[in-house]
Amino acid sequence: MAVRSSDDFIDLYAQIYFACHTRHVHDPDSGTKVSARQASILSHLDSVEPTPVSELAAHMGVTVSTMSISLDRLERQGYVVRARAENDARVRHVRLTPAGERLRTAQKVLEPRLVRAMLGRLSPADRRMALRGIELLGAAARDQVKSRRGEDSLPARRT
Repeated sequence: MAVRSSDDFIDLYAQIYFACHTRHVHDPDSGTKVSARQASILSHLDSVEPTPVSELAAHMGVTVSTMSISLDRLERQGYVVRARAENDARVRHVRLTPAGERLRTAQKVLEPRLVRAMLGRLSPADRRMALRGIELLGAAARDQVKSRRGEDSLPARRT
């Protein structure tokens, strides 16, 4: 299949994601398993800068009550802490704990074992071409992220 449009790219990306995505993230210390959705929440948080729960919910396209249910479990597991805002007791903030930072660092969108198996199905020449294409797309993605800074309501994640 020759990629002729952004729709072709989206279809191919979806096939790769479906074949290789991580369904659960395992805490490297405790072995605790969290869902990809919970891991996604952690990826939007910081251990220093608190994020308002309402802002996080809006950013992720869910209601505050739905987000609160997810945060309840993450808090019980020790990955996040919530606190009232200093200037407005009605506002709740959330931030990562050290365990949440550790889990976020361990998180991978794609399962390395499945990616290796997929790439192993290619000839060496095709694998080099595929990886070069991904390298080019990664560079374009980084440029796009730089150009979008400031458009998103959540602060950029610290690394």
